[in-house]
Amino acid sequence: MSSIFAKIIAREIPADIVYEDELVLAFRDIAPQAPVHILLIPKREIATANDVTPADEAALGRLMLVAAKLAAIEGIAEDGYRLLINCNEHGGQEVFHLHMHLVGGRSLGPMLAK
Repeated sequence: MSSIFAKIIAREIPADIVYEDELVLAFRDIAPQAPVHILLIPKREIATANDVTPADEAALGRLMLVAAKLAAIEGIAEDGYRLLINCNEHGGQEVFHLHMHLVGGRSLGPMLAK
């Protein structure tokens, strides 16, 4: 494991963890883009969406379930929220450990700038 997220999983660096189980970990983004900005990661290091295998199905399904649960806990489920997964450089991926952004708490506007 080599990414900053792997170091968070290993507790080598601190994070504001809001959820953890055997497959996934969720923590608050250190540079939030909205009132609620939580990162959800599989504990198994997967570099990009291109590297997902059938063995990852349970962990990635869990990401979706946990995202919905956290949205409800954070009070943003009813008004709405955005789930984002970036892949590689042109997709905006900065940390090469697959992760999902749960973002909400205000109107987010259009998904992409023109």
